Amino acid sequence: MGLESPDDAGVYQISADTALVQTVDFFTPIVDDPFTFGQIAAANSLSDIYAMGGRPITAMNIVGFPLGKLDIDILKEILRGGLEKLAEAEVVLVGGHSVEDQELKYGLSVTGLIHPKKVLTKQGAQAGDVLILTKPLGTGIIATALKGGLASTAAMKKIVDSMTTLNRKAAEIMQDFGVHACTDITGFGLIGHAYEAARAGSIGICLHASSIPVFPEALEYARMGLVPGGGHANRSFYEPFVEYRDTISEELRDILYDPQTSGGLLFSVAKEKHKSLLKKFKRAQVEVFVIGEVADKPKEKIIII
Repeated sequence: MGLESPDDAGVYQISADTALVQTVDFFTPIVDDPFTFGQIAAANSLSDIYAMGGRPITAMNIVGFPLGKLDIDILKEILRGGLEKLAEAEVVLVGGHSVEDQELKYGLSVTGLIHPKKVLTKQGAQAGDVLILTKPLGTGIIATALKGGLASTAAMKKIVDSMTTLNRKAAEIMQDFGVHACTDITGFGLIGHAYEAARAGSIGICLHASSIPVFPEALEYARMGLVPGGGHANRSFYEPFVEYRDTISEELRDILYDPQTSGGLLFSVAKEKHKSLLKKFKRAQVEVFVIGEVADKPKEKIIII
């Protein structure tokens, strides 16, 4: 699985019962604290492996650093944050590469393992499936408010807690329930990644606007116009594939297209299994949200009700 079928990670089979899962991701800081930025970047990079149903085992750092502009201690804190999150995930840091750059960047390439028959992709969602999301939306808008000096301390704590939370537990739990399709919500926003699943599986996706989890502060900041450029780009590209059957506010529309960092997993599971799955999530103290269902048609469309 590679370039011919765009998914969250590449998969390469090496034996009858083992395949490698590989991904890479890096970006510029979205929070002020370097240690926290390192944690977020690591959690974000690991997420693609979890979205494929894999178990990450090794990682390598990727660094762009403006020597002479920033104190080297900032880089040390970023790397320390990343290393702590890798330790939590039981992933071994085996190396990395750095270059001098005008803009600070950090991320990781991650390798994981999976059984070839247990790979989760964006394909496979079936009509009647229930759609479940594991994290609220709005991190991009709140991070934009932070850049403008308008984000509250409470709002920042909420999104930091969310972005530094690994998708590990959720990925491990859902593997026992025959999940049909999975992806993680990142740069293309909920609508963008949902559309990728709809297109890959040639199915329709129905989202219940009132059930979609949103950070309340994100609604407030969206009303103020604090929507990142990526959100506007997502909306411009993906909105032609969306049908709004109920009226929703402009700020909620913006949040549906909001680019997320280290966002949650979105997966589809058979309706008859979803209640048992929800109970297991509750016992594990992992918060999840039922946000819609898969429809047979209209194919390759997102319906908002």
